[in-house]
Amino acid sequence: MLNWARRRYLDILASVYIYNEHRGYQSLDRVLEAVRAKYPDADDFIAQVEKHRADERKHYLMFRRYFEHLGAMPFYVDRTCGHIDRLIKLTFGCHIDDLDTQAVVASDDLFNRLCRIVMITEIRGMNQVDELLQSFIVKSDHALIKIFKVVERDEPSHWMPYKAWLETHDGGMPRLSERIADAWVHRSLIFVKLPLLYLNPWLRRRVEWQDSRDTVSAERLLAA
Repeated sequence: MLNWARRRYLDILASVYIYNEHRGYQSLDRVLEAVRAKYPDADDFIAQVEKHRADERKHYLMFRRYFEHLGAMPFYVDRTCGHIDRLIKLTFGCHIDDLDTQAVVASDDLFNRLCRIVMITEIRGMNQVDELLQSFIVKSDHALIKIFKVVERDEPSHWMPYKAWLETHDGGMPRLSERIADAWVHRSLIFVKLPLLYLNPWLRRRVEWQDSRDTVSAERLLAA
């Protein structure tokens, strides 16, 4: 019984992470589109965002291999479990897929807000991974620990470029409303959504991988 409970917790945790890694690199497609259009000569910043995108894709593939090794598909979770999904909704008033990239390109305020949201999302992710690496339940799964250690190593390079860019271009640091939104999303996920997923006896597994319907591959995007 204890082993079943442990396995269910780890599967749900990894299912939330694989969803967020997939949505992470998808959302960075929008960031890259905006940066390339607004600042086409910002080669260093573009390269850093491209690396961020590639890392998110790499993390997604690590979680996919994790589930493939288990011989199981991730549990089906939706954007109510997505940190960037919910944070964009709270701060921009729309879902990621509906974000008007052209409006972001045309407005310094919107572009800076997008950079701030990506930055605080990645800082939150870094702090969360630090906590998970101390969890005795997570430590019991050596494969998962190896994944989280890679994520831990990569995370600083995911938020520092946005912070440096904002400082250089007078974009400001995260606003109080943005930090409140981040805290709300995090706490509601940890204390409400995850327990509900765990206790849901009808929670089903996915029937296909998240990237099976991706319209833009990582290789094509980076070659653009």
